[in-house]
Amino acid sequence: MRVWAVANQKGGVGKTTSSIALAGLLAEAGKRVVVVDLDPHGSMTSYFGYDPDTLEHSSYDLFLHKGSVPQGLPGQLLMPTSHENISLLPSSTALATLERQSPGQSGLGLVIAKSLAQLWQDFDYAVIDSPPLLGVLMVNALAASQQLVIPVQTEHLAVKGLERMVNTLAMINRSRKQALPFSIVPTLFDRRTQASLGTLRVLRDKYPEEIWQGYIPVDTRLRDASRAGVTPSQFDGKSRGVLAYRALLKHLLAAQLVPQVA
Repeated sequence: MRVWAVANQKGGVGKTTSSIALAGLLAEAGKRVVVVDLDPHGSMTSYFGYDPDTLEHSSYDLFLHKGSVPQGLPGQLLMPTSHENISLLPSSTALATLERQSPGQSGLGLVIAKSLAQLWQDFDYAVIDSPPLLGVLMVNALAASQQLVIPVQTEHLAVKGLERMVNTLAMINRSRKQALPFSIVPTLFDRRTQASLGTLRVLRDKYPEEIWQGYIPVDTRLRDASRAGVTPSQFDGKSRGVLAYRALLKHLLAAQLVPQVA
């Protein structure tokens, strides 16, 4: 299994859309994918037609055992989605209480890594949708992943959010055996606006090695896919947004073949 996390400490940058779009394209290629919703808002869970406010069981259950994960529990929590090759480990609003519970509890930062270890032979990829907040849930996402995708909306304030995310990653890397490779993905790009054009230039100038040279455009078909509860490629495989995500996936697959220097 390959584990990708999609994270940014700023909300509204396209994390959930990116997670589901990439998962959908992997599934379309015949890969078995588990998508993990670690955001208490449950956007990914809602996307696939489940209500995070009323779910009886969710990824929250994984954190109730003092850092250990009972054998078989992750598999029991999986739910079907619109694509037969994608399974969902859903979120619930109860995840929001973890930050208050976590002080004094050791081992909570590796719960998702331990959970995915139990699913290792059942899936080819795991894609984790992380909350826009540095805390135990984001730490879990980063600790479990082998590759990080950082969506960044092409507007001025998002650049500051990216700086915070890069600083967080540097902190996390100090406790990892190997630095976590990451790709910055410009999102919600609108070439008609100076804000988008200027921000894209800044991102490319400031992070020339880490930024993906393409961008995800503003595309109403992505929103339409969300409303229909299907992956973007299921909804319209030839839309501008999906074509951009296809190019991004090709970039990420090539990047994972490059040996990383610790």
